[in-house]
Parts: sequence; C-alpha cells; structure tokens
Amino acid sequence: MRPHEPTAAPALAVDTHREAAALARPPLLVRRPLEALLDRHGIGAGPVEAELVGEGESNVTLVIRRGDARAILRRPPRRRSERATRNVLREARLLELLEPTAARAPRVLLTCVDPAVIGVPFYVMEEVAGSVITSTLPIGLDDADGRDTVARELVDALVELHAIDLASSGLHAIGRSDDFLERHLRRWTGIWERHRTRDVPVLDEVTGWLRSHRPEPSSAPTLVHGDYRLGNVVFAPAGPARLRAVLDWEIASIGDPLCDLAWMLTTWPESDDPAGTLLTMAGAVAPAGFPSRAELAARYAELSGRPISGLSWYTALALWRAAIGLETLRERALTGAAEDAFVRELAVGVPELADRALTAALTT
Repeated sequence: MRPHEPTAAPALAVDTHREAAALARPPLLVRRPLEALLDRHGIGAGPVEAELVGEGESNVTLVIRRGDARAILRRPPRRRSERATRNVLREARLLELLEPTAARAPRVLLTCVDPAVIGVPFYVMEEVAGSVITSTLPIGLDDADGRDTVARELVDALVELHAIDLASSGLHAIGRSDDFLERHLRRWTGIWERHRTRDVPVLDEVTGWLRSHRPEPSSAPTLVHGDYRLGNVVFAPAGPARLRAVLDWEIASIGDPLCDLAWMLTTWPESDDPAGTLLTMAGAVAPAGFPSRAELAARYAELSGRPISGLSWYTALALWRAAIGLETLRERALTGAAEDAFVRELAVGVPELADRALTAALTT
C-alpha cells in the first residue's frame, strides 16, 4: 500500500468461514452458519441481511433481517479480548434474568457460545419497535403533555429497575456490591491515568474532592444500569408516550442507585444550561418545555422512597466520569484510532465538564 492510501473498509458479513479466512480483518457475521442457527430457533427464513448500528470498544450491535423477521444481534468488537467475550455473554445472562421482572428490557431470543458460528460468542434479542429520542421528539409526543409524559416515564422506569429484588431474581450473582463507590472511583481514576492527553488540574481537584467526601450509601444496593439516560431508551412509536425498553445493559452492576439517578439528571438538558456544553451537544433533545432536573429528582424520591439529600456528590461524580470518558475519545482521535470530528470540542469540553463537576462539588 502506498503512503496515505486509504485502506478498504472491513467486510460486514461474508457467506462462509473460508471467505472470512481470506480477509485481513475478520467480518462481523458469517451468514450461512448463522442462518442455520436461526433456522433451529425459528427466527425468520432465508438469507440474512445485516446493518451495523454501532461498533467500537463496547459490544457491537447489528440489526439482522430474514424475510419479515427482524432482530438485534450483539457481539464483541473486532478487537476482541477474553474480557469482551465475557462481557457480551454476561449481558445476555443479565437480560435473561430481567425477563420475569418489571424491568423494561428486550427479550433474549438465543445465546450462542460456539465460535464456529460467526467466529465469536454472541446473542440475539428482540428488536423493540419505537423511537430513541435524541435531537427531536416524535410528532405524536411533541407537545406539553407528551414532554411531561416522556419525563415521567423515564423516571418511572428507573424506579422500577431499582425496585427489583436482587435475591429472588438471581441478579445478586452478576457482581459485587461491597465498596461500590470506592471501586467506581478507582476504576475511573485508572482510566484517566491511562488515557489522559494533557493536564487538567480542575479534574484532578475534583478527583481528590470525590475521594475525601465519598458518602456511605443511603440505601441498600440495587441493580445499577450504568448509562441510564434518554438516549438509551425506546419509546412507543405513537402517543401516549410509553417507555417500552431500556437498552445497552453491558456495564450494569450491583451498587448505589443514586449513581443512575445522577447520570440521568446530568444528561438531561435544561434551558439555562451553558451554551455549547458537550452534554447538550451530544444529541440531547432540545430542553424547551420539559420538566426540570429538580422535578425529575423529586419524582424519583417520591416514588422510590429513597433519600436524595446527598445528590450533589453523585452529580459531581457523573460530570467527572463524563469528562474522563470524553478524554478517552480525544486520545483515540489524536492517535488516529477514531474519527476526529470533535477533537476541537473535546479540547475545551473536557475541562468545561471538570469545571461543572467542581461547581457541583462546591454547592454540596
């Protein structure tokens, strides 16, 4: 290859493993063995068509179609590791445990641990019809009642999730609950140290503050989604607004439910938020007409019965974590491992989020 010559895009899918072996980078799907497996589970008929929804360091999502049947396939990324393989199977098991509970989660249709099918373990789940609300509201929900109901449904589904009995559901087995906040701080501090591209003194100040002011959990451990926000749920395609499913369970754990609440509120925009912040630029729907973060927090407290008086610490934690997560994207962009469209925004946006985390800490 000549210098600067673009490389060919990796294949999404091939028909056979022989074709896959001839490629420099493995495909995401091998159709014929996958079709045979889907036949055995009664999922559609005929050739598989696939569309990539997302690929990165986390689990890869593909929409697969066979005739009139549609489903979602989740598998490890191409740069897979033993940990990535465990993560995708853990996610499948978690969703299976959630099926008889009140959690609004997609149903698993099959789990495959045999790499002879597509090259890696994977699972297939139902596709939940509806809308993921990002930059705009569906027409049927774009009024005052619709916005209020969207907000209420988002809170109510989180309350349901946190009310699941861990022992009777078997969810207690998915992870440790002891020292959850300390382990959370340690993990994200490690991510920062490995991926930082520059010094951000304010973020280091917030790190120290979070450690020195770490609270004792005010309630028993619950299932914690880890990335609970408006962009990770599916609403029914027509009014009245109904949250049908919560997506992306790969980092779910057992721990402090206020981490979920603070993350949801941090990613919920308000009309007086500073203009241009990364969180408001990241596909969040326009804030006009929605209930405030304080109203959402009050509804959660009322329905869950949990005290939220120490929420400022968790808000600072959420903003600090967001800053660190976005710094990892900046590192990947600077090294050419990711698209660099937001490098300029990340250059100022990460310190901006660190400033917001410090403000949250000082208002405790």
